[in-house]
Amino acid sequence: MNAFLAHAGIASRRHADALIAAGRVRVNGSVVREMGVRVEPDARVEVDGRPVAPVAASRYLALHKPVGVVTTLYDPKRRRTIADLLGEERGALVPVGRLDYDTSGLLLLTDDRPLVHYLLHPRYGVEKTYRAIIAGRLSPRDVRALLDGVRTPAFRAAGAKVRVVAVRRDHAVIDLTIHEGRNRQVRRMLEALGHPVTALHRLRFGPVALGALPPGAMRPLTEREILALRSLPARRQEPTSPA
Repeated sequence: MNAFLAHAGIASRRHADALIAAGRVRVNGSVVREMGVRVEPDARVEVDGRPVAPVAASRYLALHKPVGVVTTLYDPKRRRTIADLLGEERGALVPVGRLDYDTSGLLLLTDDRPLVHYLLHPRYGVEKTYRAIIAGRLSPRDVRALLDGVRTPAFRAAGAKVRVVAVRRDHAVIDLTIHEGRNRQVRRMLEALGHPVTALHRLRFGPVALGALPPGAMRPLTEREILALRSLPARRQEPTSPA
């Protein structure tokens, strides 16, 4: 029941639980006080006497965006866009955030606009993991700076998680996990430390991993991935009233 109300945009799951507990929700004319009640497709749901319109099933896709593709549905410079990759799948899908023209990897797409808002809102700090090839090698001091937060010419980035994947004579491969979404954040953080990025690839967005999906290909998210994404906004605490 709480998932139905949250998906319909009535309230977060936590707030929906409070509405149910207060007896403010009716299904087919009867007050519902049990949190786990399943809402059938033809059920009539009301909150405070007002009907809740059922929400059409949303679509959720994972796309492997290649380098050289713009994360927009139209580009005035006539560059290749994600709309070209989506083709007939496009419909009302919108990207969840963006990947730069020269960045590849996982891009989520959905027509669930409230979820897009939640996933991109700084308040929720959804983690994104990138694999970067950088010039030079990270020193212990560089690693500590990434963990503590890096000041770039444009902004101060919050602390990140870092893992060194491989070290070569003149470059290194690292995984960096951030929970902000500033413009070209990963590149700017590493450039500020003297390690320009030569290639950048997003491996994960929250609970969804790119896996072995080939460049340019897409797949529907699994039910488990969708539920995991929807649960992210509900993890925050509802504001409490002052004493």
